[in-house]
Amino acid sequence: MRDVIQLVPELLTQQSFSVFGDVIHIDDNNTKVKPIMINEGTTERFHKLAGVDLSGNIESDGHEQAIISIFRAQPRTLPMNITMMERHPLGSQAFLPSNETPYLVLVCEGKDAPDPRTLKLFIAKGQGVNYHANTWHHPLLALGDINSFWVVDRSGSGNNLEEQNFPSDCRIGIDADSVNALIKEMA
Repeated sequence: MRDVIQLVPELLTQQSFSVFGDVIHIDDNNTKVKPIMINEGTTERFHKLAGVDLSGNIESDGHEQAIISIFRAQPRTLPMNITMMERHPLGSQAFLPSNETPYLVLVCEGKDAPDPRTLKLFIAKGQGVNYHANTWHHPLLALGDINSFWVVDRSGSGNNLEEQNFPSDCRIGIDADSVNALIKEMA
């Protein structure tokens, strides 16, 4: 018998995502981070919305550095099946979308392998995410159009990418209707 897991999205909030990382976002209702006025009072700085972790679980050889990249994600077609997850054991990884197009964030817990029973699916719109080191997550799940993301992560010694497939008898799906309904609600 196959395990069947149908993922239903929820809105991305710092509280619901805190086990996996940080939500990078500001809005008028954000009371956690108050802006600091800089540049002769012409710019609001929302300071330290997330931290960059370069330490991981290895002894440093001094060559680790935070890098900034741009990832251009092709839109996914829903419904879709989820077959794998990845994680970065040696550092955090932040994704900051270049626009307000909604995208999906899929994460789960698990020590040595992703645990499908703990999968959580979020919809983000105008929000970035910063995955903690060792957080199982799915690669980018862009929706609608090609979407570019600014990515801040670690470069240096050691293997900072682990990919793991789910067992073949475990079927995990993302339902298009529930995603579309929540996107419509967000508009």
